[in-house]
Amino acid sequence: MSKLNLLLIDLDDTVYPSDTGAWDILGERIYQFIEKHVGLPPEIIHEERERLFHKHGTTMKGLSDEYGADIHDYLDYVHNVNLSDVIKENQVLRQALLDLPHEKWIFTNASRLHAEQILRLVGIRDLFIGIIDVLDTYPYCKPDPLAFKLALVKAGNPDPETCLFVDDRVPNLDSAQALGMRTILVHPSPEVSNSHITIAELCDLPQVLAKVGW
Repeated sequence: MSKLNLLLIDLDDTVYPSDTGAWDILGERIYQFIEKHVGLPPEIIHEERERLFHKHGTTMKGLSDEYGADIHDYLDYVHNVNLSDVIKENQVLRQALLDLPHEKWIFTNASRLHAEQILRLVGIRDLFIGIIDVLDTYPYCKPDPLAFKLALVKAGNPDPETCLFVDDRVPNLDSAQALGMRTILVHPSPEVSNSHITIAELCDLPQVLAKVGW
């Protein structure tokens, strides 16, 4: 097996736990955008948002492809919110990432602005070489394999076999694995997937890498 050199790490529900309340705030912003800017009636927004997300990979792409919504307007509106009340500094995670000598990149279906805020609040921005956001891979997004290929180009064209992708969604990990990347799922339940190593929190990454010899 090739030496592991590069870590591609998802942002939301991976860098921070899913129970922080951040997605409740962001979800409300998405709801407001769909109502105000797309004009859908409130009673169908939740169901339509779910459909768009699962069909297109992100609500943004679905709104753009099917309703002609401007992706820049969407990202600006949804992510123009202060999350400092729910996202806190995490020194345990910082030390865990410091213990890993690999090159580190964030790979997110969100905006760069959002990623910058999250990483700053958690206290780990300086540990990442760069951020690959949804505009860097547009018109593709996770889990589309083409999004992963563009992300690898952005990260310097490493051999996929030397890369580890860490995410909280199994479809995203499946795509990365199909390209030859190693994968780890961040999820509180170890029974979610038989195809990917599972850790409860990102700070568990050094221990699991040492255990599997990566």
